[in-house]
Amino acid sequence: MKRRALLLALPSLPALAHHGWSSFDLTQPLFLAGTAADVRWTNPHVELNLVRDARAPLPGDLAQRPLPAQSAPVEGAALLAKARLPRRADASWAVELAPLTRMKAWSVPEIQNGQRLELLGFSFIDEAGSAILRAEYLWLDGRCFGLRSSPLG
Repeated sequence: MKRRALLLALPSLPALAHHGWSSFDLTQPLFLAGTAADVRWTNPHVELNLVRDARAPLPGDLAQRPLPAQSAPVEGAALLAKARLPRRADASWAVELAPLTRMKAWSVPEIQNGQRLELLGFSFIDEAGSAILRAEYLWLDGRCFGLRSSPLG
């Protein structure tokens, strides 16, 4: 009987790790820069650990960076203007990017371990709990990708 209960519970385990947008504080965009590690280029979302460059300041040009048009109504310029560095000092952040289909629609090259990237996204209210970031924008190899929805055009 215990084995059957365990087998019935297994399909729900990934759902426990997945967080919808409502779990995140969308009023406090955070900027992270660092190196990708433990990249998982799989569904339901591309995930990685970001080894944060704690010495990296908030880029002076962040609020002026051009953003790609996407199908969701995202106030990207306002997010860039409000962005700040995290208050917490975690060296590693778990990052959730977009689903594979959306990554392919944006033509995001497969991120490799050791690759440098920058992210703008959201964590939990007051940065409570684990160091998790749900990415809204990804800067990789000089390009910016919107991750909330599909690209326009």
